[in-house]
Amino acid sequence: MQHPTSAAAALPHNRLSSILDRLVATIGKASAWLWLAVLLVVLCNVFSRFILSRGSIALEELSWHLFGAAMMLSLGYAVVRDDHVRVDVLREKFPLRAQAWIELLGIVLLALPVIVLMIDSLLAYAHTAFVYMEHSQAPSGLPYRFVFKSVLPLGLILVAIALIARASRCSTLLLHFPRAIDAPDEPANGAHPHP
Repeated sequence: MQHPTSAAAALPHNRLSSILDRLVATIGKASAWLWLAVLLVVLCNVFSRFILSRGSIALEELSWHLFGAAMMLSLGYAVVRDDHVRVDVLREKFPLRAQAWIELLGIVLLALPVIVLMIDSLLAYAHTAFVYMEHSQAPSGLPYRFVFKSVLPLGLILVAIALIARASRCSTLLLHFPRAIDAPDEPANGAHPHP
């Protein structure tokens, strides 16, 4: 997890990044309620299986789908808050401008093209499930699998939006475009208070 003194906190905000970050953060916070739903479904499934001795395939599948939906809808939020895992060990040794260049080029040349390809594939995946009204192969499993499969591209669209916002912040620092504005009231870049 990044600290308030990290490069993420030092990147200036702009109007575009503020709007996009707020959108992704709002959806990410709302999706946090899905974790409560996951917990409740798992508890019901455990109670049914071990206390009543009646397992439920539908409850088990529902817990998987809700878990997947909660994960996918929170990925963009992790990018906005800069709480995602970084695997580069050299980045922190570079000055802020070099970090911003690395991040901007990584987003534009690597991350966004891969995410666009994934979204394209997953939209077709969800569409096929809708056309055939796909349901679980288990007799008592869940119907309407296209609902859950549609969350996959939606989650990646939110990641793409968060990355575009992040790239625009790097551009503001490096190219002074879009124009910088004051930071939003609620920190959206990982600059949350630490004990």
